[in-house]
Amino acid sequence: MQNLAPTNKQELMERANSLAGMTIQQLANKMNIDVPESLVHAKGWFGTLLEQYLGAEAASAPKPDFINLDIELKTIPIDENGKPKESTYICVAQLDPIALSSWENSLVHHKLAHVLWIPFEASKTIPIALRRIGTPVLWKPDTRQKKQLKEDWQELCDMIVLGEVDKISASMGTCLQIRPKAANAASLTIDKNQSEANSLTLPRGFYLRPSFTHSIVTSNNKYSHE
Repeated sequence: MQNLAPTNKQELMERANSLAGMTIQQLANKMNIDVPESLVHAKGWFGTLLEQYLGAEAASAPKPDFINLDIELKTIPIDENGKPKESTYICVAQLDPIALSSWENSLVHHKLAHVLWIPFEASKTIPIALRRIGTPVLWKPDTRQKKQLKEDWQELCDMIVLGEVDKISASMGTCLQIRPKAANAASLTIDKNQSEANSLTLPRGFYLRPSFTHSIVTSNNKYSHE
């Protein structure tokens, strides 16, 4: 069951706010979907559930999830201390110099221009069905955050364009990082920045560090751990 896309920001936030304090089981019941006992082989299941309830329509397309509102949807798994458990995937790192020529025209910039964050409990001590959904945060990066993101993106993309993608490590970047994103080591993609024809490398993705997403949640005072 897929709800229709929200027609405006107010309608989207009404849906999102209605989830605050709800358990995953309660949301699954609303959508007539079974909750898996484990997420080991169901990674992304909760995100898909939220997309269906909120009416996201982009699916895997390189566009914000709520296309007509130009708003991206991101979940934040929170540990028992109320902190993000992991980095947040943004989008694929395009290994094409044309796609990396401008921050303002980049996929990362477009994806992070306006984001609806949904925090949720992800402690392994809590059964999946009983994990609670937090209060949503509708966020746009402020001037300082925009500067941080642009500087990180530029530094990382300069290395890609120079053909040094394999020298990039997850420790680089203050708030934005690049990490391999592949099912296994056999998954390769063409790096158009390499001088050798058809040079292959592991696919990469852009991610936000947990410290950065934690600052978003806490600065908006939208999630409290009980």
